[in-house]
Parts: sequence; C-alpha cells; structure tokens
Amino acid sequence: MAPTPLPRPTDGELAILRVLWTHGPCTVRQAHEVLSRDRDTGYTTVLKMLQIMTEKGLVTREEEGRGHIYAARLGEAQAQKHLVTDLLDKAFQGSALKLVMSALQSKKASKTELDAIRKLLDEQGGKP
Repeated sequence: MAPTPLPRPTDGELAILRVLWTHGPCTVRQAHEVLSRDRDTGYTTVLKMLQIMTEKGLVTREEEGRGHIYAARLGEAQAQKHLVTDLLDKAFQGSALKLVMSALQSKKASKTELDAIRKLLDEQGGKP
C-alpha cells in the first residue's frame, strides 16, 4: 500500500516550514521570533499552526523539558518536489513543457537562472 501523500501546506504553513528549513528544529517561541521580523504574527497563532501542522504530518514534535521542539517532516527540496508534482499534475496535465513555459512567461528569468536551466537541459541530454 502506498504511503498517504502529505497535504499541500497553506501560505502560513509554508512560512513556518521556511523557518524550520532555514533555522532547523525550533520551539514555538523561536519560530515566532523569526516570523515576527517580517509580519505581525501572534505567538498563539504560531502555536496553533504548529499544532495543526503536526496533526497534518507536515512537522514532527519532540518533547524537551516543558516545551516542544518542532521540525519539518520533509526537507525543503523534498517538499518543493511534492508541490511541483502536485502543480504539474493538477494545472498542467503532467506536461513539464507547459509548466516551464508558463513559469518563464510569468516572470523574467535572470541570465544566471537561464544558464542554470541550459546546464540542466544539457545534463538531461536535451541540447537547447
């Protein structure tokens, strides 16, 4: 039996996941401090979101003394792969070409990004 796929995180959950990916496992207070630098976020909001994310399986929670340490269940690259696969299937009928074309038409890529794309295509065997 295949494992149950993780749910797609909301924008708020992604913000918390970015904190965990960047700073490693955190307490609610630590995550709140980082999130509060960029937006007005309440401590209890972060706590509730982490509790929900634990129930969803997006994060793990370990007891440490009287508090809890939260960690992202998946690494950033794994989570991005799941999100892209979901987007690819749902919005682009599985077509990588449509996804890439849409991305490049939506936002201008820098020379560095285009060079990296060309290099990846060369490694895949598809000469541009």
